[in-house]
This record gives sequence, structure tokens and C-alpha cells, in this order.
Amino acid sequence: MLLAVIAACEIGFWVVLGAGLVARYLLRRPRLGAALLVCVPLVDLVLLVATVLDLRRGATANVTHGLAAAYLGFSVAFGHSMVRWADQRFAHRFAGGPPPVRPPRHGWARTRHEWREWGKALLGWAIACALLGAAIIYVDDAERTRELVNWIRSLTVVIVIWLVAVPVWETIFPRRPKR
Repeated sequence: MLLAVIAACEIGFWVVLGAGLVARYLLRRPRLGAALLVCVPLVDLVLLVATVLDLRRGATANVTHGLAAAYLGFSVAFGHSMVRWADQRFAHRFAGGPPPVRPPRHGWARTRHEWREWGKALLGWAIACALLGAAIIYVDDAERTRELVNWIRSLTVVIVIWLVAVPVWETIFPRRPKR
């Protein structure tokens, strides 16, 4: 059931975001659009409540509980930039706005961009691990929370690989403009 809630929340995120952008640009109701965009984080709150209730009812933590924590962490960390990304593209396409800002393609500007993105990922990792740790403490049963510990390990491996493969690599070998 929790997997269905996660899927519904992902769909809900994009539906609320789309409704906010439609209200803002197509219906020319900027206040309504802003109100809907402010509601985007409420989707995350629904997922958090569903996960806590599932664990409270005595469920043994499984992959879906870890996925919910990871989704929440990265949604919080990248949510604002995702909304800004969608807003720029929607405004450009439907409201005559300026072209969307593209990330730098090479040089130190690209390196700074990659470090900023990794910083967001690190924030997402920290939030997800904090939620997983809180669930482990809340349940207080090592057998029921073993999967959550595995998620912390897996997320840590992913964030370290991201660190080495992207920002560190870009720092050592920055991309050069093509001639």
C-alpha cells in the first residue's frame, strides 16, 4: 500500500505543480498559482504521515519505507529548483517569458554548478538519513528496521559515488569549450 502512496505523491507533486503553473500563466491568476505552488510540499507531508502510520501499526520496515524517506529527502532538497525549472519553461512556452536559464557547459562555472547540485544531493541524503534514523529510533526494534539501515548504507554509497564521479572529476578535469 505504501508503494501506491509514494506513486500517488509523485503524481500529486506534478499535478499540483502543473495546476499552479496553469493558474499563474494560462488563467492569469498569479495569486492562485502562487498558492498552489506553496501547496507542493503538502504532498510530501502526506507521504510522511502515511509512512509513520504504517510503521506505527506495526509494519516491518521494507524497501518502500526506505524509498519514502529517500523521496522525501530529495524532494525537499531539489523541490525548489524543480519548481523553478518548471516555472521557467512554462513561462517561456506559454507566457512569452525569457528562455530558460541553462546550466553552464564548461569551465569553472560548470564545476561550481556541479558542486551546487551535489550540495543539494548532500542535503537530500542528510534529510533522508535523518528520517530513516528517526524511524529506527521510533520503531526501536532492530529486526523490524534492518531494511532502513540498509537504505542508509545504500544512500551513503550513492552520495559518495556522485561526489567522486561528478564534482570532484569536474574540479580535476573541467570541461573545455569545443573548438
